[in-house]
Amino acid sequence: MLGRMSIYAVGDVQGCYDELRRLVDRLRFDPTCDQLWFVGDLVNRGPRSVEVLRFVKGLGDAAVTVLGNHDLHLLACAYGVRPPKETDTVGDVLAAPDRDELVAWLAARPFLHRTDDYVLVHAGLHPSWDAPGAMQLAAEAEDALRRSPRDTIELLRRASAPPLWQPSLRGDERLRAIVAILTRIRTCTADGTLDPEFTGPPDQVPHGRRPWFDWPGPWASEVTAVFGHWSALGLKVEPHVVALDTGCVWGRALTAVRLDDGNVYQQTAL
Repeated sequence: MLGRMSIYAVGDVQGCYDELRRLVDRLRFDPTCDQLWFVGDLVNRGPRSVEVLRFVKGLGDAAVTVLGNHDLHLLACAYGVRPPKETDTVGDVLAAPDRDELVAWLAARPFLHRTDDYVLVHAGLHPSWDAPGAMQLAAEAEDALRRSPRDTIELLRRASAPPLWQPSLRGDERLRAIVAILTRIRTCTADGTLDPEFTGPPDQVPHGRRPWFDWPGPWASEVTAVFGHWSALGLKVEPHVVALDTGCVWGRALTAVRLDDGNVYQQTAL
């Protein structure tokens, strides 16, 4: 697996720098031979977003992170597309002397990362996608963001995504739909219609909907999906699913799973 000793997948950090450093110390992580995978949402709501960004960026090739919805929100604030909300805690990033460097680094992160066995994504995949197709669609969004970061963020902000994914979507609607699925999906209907507003636990999913990974899909026969975003779901390690958002920013815990053997490591919120 990438010729490294161990890969540790880490849940949504969201500015919880102290918990992240304690968790990494517990892993006995060695950046010369190990790798940390982050499911996105490195920033916001927690107290030390700028230090999280500096730490993960400083790991170089020993870290892989994908973009989450809070990361995109930070980019929107940094590019002047929208002002920060009263509840945001990204002011330390926006006021940092290395702000431009950190923002450029974040904007260059992928929406999806794949190895032979795993797909790393913030929220999930559309049930109809296979792994190669998901990679191709994520690449479309990445190309747009890297080509014109501010314009792409503005496009994503302007209107909501179509609730139903269709391969025939084109232009702005297609890009918004791809990004909404990768960064916001939790549940959907049998035909794949999204419900990005539902944030509750799985046993409260509205009638006719299921968690996205509970609908049969081609991706599940090809890879294991590693994701976060759904704190009410919590830790879930099953065949083809590793869910890692255990709500550290809400006072619960920050979780890592060693993908080599499934060992779970947790740091309770401080």
